[in-house]
Amino acid sequence: MRASRLLSLLLLLQNRGRMSATQLAAELDVSARTVYRDVEALASAGIPIYAEPGPSGGYQLMDGYRTRLTGLTAAEAGSLFLTGLPQPAAELGLGAHLAAAELKLTAAFPTPYREASTRIRQRFHLDTPGWYREPDAVPHLLALADALWQDQAVEVRYRRWSPRPGEVVRRLHPLGLILKAGVWYLIAGGYDQPRTYRVAGIIDLRPLPEHFTRPHGFDLAAFWQAHVQRYEQADTGQVMTVRLTPDGVTALRDVLGPRAARLALRALAPAGPDGWHQAAIPLENVTQAAAMLLRLGADVQVLAPAELVAHLTATIRAMSRLYPA
Repeated sequence: MRASRLLSLLLLLQNRGRMSATQLAAELDVSARTVYRDVEALASAGIPIYAEPGPSGGYQLMDGYRTRLTGLTAAEAGSLFLTGLPQPAAELGLGAHLAAAELKLTAAFPTPYREASTRIRQRFHLDTPGWYREPDAVPHLLALADALWQDQAVEVRYRRWSPRPGEVVRRLHPLGLILKAGVWYLIAGGYDQPRTYRVAGIIDLRPLPEHFTRPHGFDLAAFWQAHVQRYEQADTGQVMTVRLTPDGVTALRDVLGPRAARLALRALAPAGPDGWHQAAIPLENVTQAAAMLLRLGADVQVLAPAELVAHLTATIRAMSRLYPA
């Protein structure tokens, strides 16, 4: 562990130039006292590192010095597909590996490429979750990822909303994890064909002693693309039937997003005598749909399915008790 930290400290100074003990401590997630000891260890090992005193001072390497100790570990190499996604990397337990891998790659670049990568990092940032949303609580994501790496079967207790709401127990063969708009999904076999599960819906997870062989030719990206197309076209799965005021119709794009709003508006019924429109909207799960529809307030009325109507009714009644007339 300390050897890895010493190398990270050395690469930080090589890639970024002069850094204070406080800055190094923040990057390495250690105390400043630990940084002092690590710097002494590097100097004792013959690394030309020295301290520059003063308010703008810090530690730096002698001009022209470069280390070639930049080999990636297996975990660091495996984390590279999450470059630019620090939050998902941290959720998968790969945050430290990703940071170390990026340092080693940057150190291995020729100076012009290293400067270009720094410019890109300063100018572009990818933020996956949608607006006004907190990431799902995914306490079983790490265990699920571990089983996925090892092709190990798991038993899960899962909260589903369709076709019948309730909790079910499933023995699954994890085939892939998908991060979509800040939400984690599991693609798993174990039945006639792979299915999709929302990771936040997993209540309990137990790794099983058995291992499985991945289906020959299974393409995770192609499977997910087909799933997304089916969902967005509402050819399969559940839909919710709603009535909307003209203001509710106008707000659909902000609430659903452009593509889902286009699907809903495509099947929008003409306004009735009261000015309201009826629409069918794809339904992923009851909790998510209820939270979304509550943003429309009194500009929407849900007609079906019954479990969504019941969920909204209970939520609105609970809210009304908080605001008595």
